[in-house]
Amino acid sequence: RTHHLPPHQLDYSLHLTAFIMSEVQSGQAEIKKYQTYALNVDPLQDDKATEIKLCNFSRPHMRAFHCSWFCFFIAFFIWFAIAPLMPEIKTTLGLNKQQIWTSNICSVAGTIFMRFVNGPICDKYGARIPMGFVLVAASIPCAMTGLVTNAANLSVLRFFIGLGGSTFVMCQYWTSRMFTKEVVGTANALVGGWGNLGGGVTQLIMGSVLFPLFKLGMSAEMAWRTVCIVPAVVGVAVGFTILKISDDAPKGNYNEMKKNGTMAEVSAAASFRAGAMNFNTWLLFVQYACCFGVELTMNNAAALYFREKFLLTTETAAAIASLFGWMNLFARGVGGFVSDKANARMGMRGRIWWQTICLVCEGIMVLIFAHSNSLGAAIVLMVIFSSFVQAAEGSSYGIVPYINPPATGSIAGIVGAGGNTGAVAFGLGFRQLPYYDAFILMGSCIIASGVLSLFICIKGHAGLVTGQDSEEAIAAWKKLGSA
Repeated sequence: RTHHLPPHQLDYSLHLTAFIMSEVQSGQAEIKKYQTYALNVDPLQDDKATEIKLCNFSRPHMRAFHCSWFCFFIAFFIWFAIAPLMPEIKTTLGLNKQQIWTSNICSVAGTIFMRFVNGPICDKYGARIPMGFVLVAASIPCAMTGLVTNAANLSVLRFFIGLGGSTFVMCQYWTSRMFTKEVVGTANALVGGWGNLGGGVTQLIMGSVLFPLFKLGMSAEMAWRTVCIVPAVVGVAVGFTILKISDDAPKGNYNEMKKNGTMAEVSAAASFRAGAMNFNTWLLFVQYACCFGVELTMNNAAALYFREKFLLTTETAAAIASLFGWMNLFARGVGGFVSDKANARMGMRGRIWWQTICLVCEGIMVLIFAHSNSLGAAIVLMVIFSSFVQAAEGSSYGIVPYINPPATGSIAGIVGAGGNTGAVAFGLGFRQLPYYDAFILMGSCIIASGVLSLFICIKGHAGLVTGQDSEEAIAAWKKLGSA
């Protein structure tokens, strides 16, 4: 019983426990890449870390943590490089509103199928290799942006660039593989939020920094046609680098673990079937559509909305639009952190309550934002509703690892695909309706999705109104609450 020891002895005890647990048949130590770790680990949860040290970059846990969010950040840099340039592209190609939104929808539709596929792939091969591959693959069409000549070209190009958005599945799976259930909500929220931050940074870097810089030596048309080479080069470099500097799991890479007998072979099809057959997966699919789907929609819509409604320049509109993404710096992490704290006090019921509160508040703020006719008020309201959007995303992936742990990759992929499905649905609304009506529709759907929390009931855990915690679950969250 280590919880009565002073801190320095507690650390030693946990590391010693990890070593003892690695002893297997024939008295030999378990074959694994690292025999000691920089973080405290739980040997009963496959050497996953029980803590998060943000300023630590050691392998395997924190290196994977930082690679995870940074890769997803770069994926956003590639994915939404075109978005702040759309006012210029619209002028050059003579596009109308419907054509612009068709390309926006294609940019988020492309990744839906890939998110379904990447979940089982992660369960079978780990997150590292798929992450590197997708980053490199998405960089190729991004570099070809300058070749676009009409609306059809633009939509097809953005469809293939959008495949980079599927890196979210690897991002969430990677940290779920590295951190215990007790802290995975915070870990997933931080890497997801800092990765999503790429959406805001891209608006600022591409629209307000690189585009004006390129215009100094060429025409506006030539500037938007060449500037997307920058995120493409960065994406390729990062994609190859992470393959060499990180690990799939605490005990090493999947191919090595399977050879050593440390890990059993996994069937991707069986993993997907287990995730897809769980009703809770699809409830979270819908709820994630109403938070991450909203974020993707705003990434596409914000710059154009502010430019047209308030008659701003491309650079100014892009800078304001970037504020939506900048909330990821803290809001998604806060969402996951509060989810973990609610779990420590109330178990799964606490996580679901927090999820519901975030969604309902998000929807209300969208409805208020729709009625704003003042630039200052619109900016403030966007920042507030963005904060609830990111918090709801963080709380969603505080629940995901509990649904069916062996199929976490598949479930993360399905729920993640919900975000892009929501973006497609909301994008169709913005394509066909005036901005005011589209925002009212979106806000109403978000509030309705919060009601679905009533039906979330995970085996062994209490829901909002149904089910009850198992003795094991009660002991786990009471132990956290007294820590």
